[in-house]
Amino acid sequence: MARFDRMTTYNTFLADGMVPLFYHADAEVAANVASALAKGGVRTLEFTNRGDFAVEVFSTLVKRVATDSPSLIVGAGTIDDAPTAALFIAHGANFIVSPSFNAEVARLCNRRKIPYLPGVGSITEIATAEEHGVEIVKMFPAESVGGPSFVKAVQGPRPWTRIMPTGGVTTDEGNLRSWFDAGVACVGMGSNLIKNEWVKAGDFAAIERETAAVLARIQAIRGR
Repeated sequence: MARFDRMTTYNTFLADGMVPLFYHADAEVAANVASALAKGGVRTLEFTNRGDFAVEVFSTLVKRVATDSPSLIVGAGTIDDAPTAALFIAHGANFIVSPSFNAEVARLCNRRKIPYLPGVGSITEIATAEEHGVEIVKMFPAESVGGPSFVKAVQGPRPWTRIMPTGGVTTDEGNLRSWFDAGVACVGMGSNLIKNEWVKAGDFAAIERETAAVLARIQAIRGR
């Protein structure tokens, strides 16, 4: 069962401006990464469903976070169908992220009042997702879909659309500025933030420092 209500989760996405995402098969490593992110100031985390027994790792992670980093809102990503979404929700997912839109997942999340952020790559897909109650769409893969210019083009006729680009977002100030100037609501960031070499070396302090720096960069760009 989700520990955070839907509006709290959405408002945290919008306030922080960044949603880190990662996967690791080792629950202890995953917990250390989550702790580093939380210490760096981030308040949401997408754990991606990308390996065998990922739900078991996720379940352990959620329990650890509830004790060690209780303000961190953990959700599940790379969720393609409703049964998988239900499984992760049963293990404590506070939000669900998908690479593409799925109406059954949308209905399931609406019933449970859990945020659903599906991947989209066109105006039609955005409109369809919003018709099913989606508040924030995941633009994916963001750079391939059209980058910041796509966001700006969408925002013209659809200023109510909230977009979270994932794929092609970096920690560089110029890159971040291009996205936020185009009008994104927040950004999804994976290995560009949580670098593989840091995870392999157990350098979680580096992840903490980078997280704090990127959050500060985003807030400065947004003038907050």
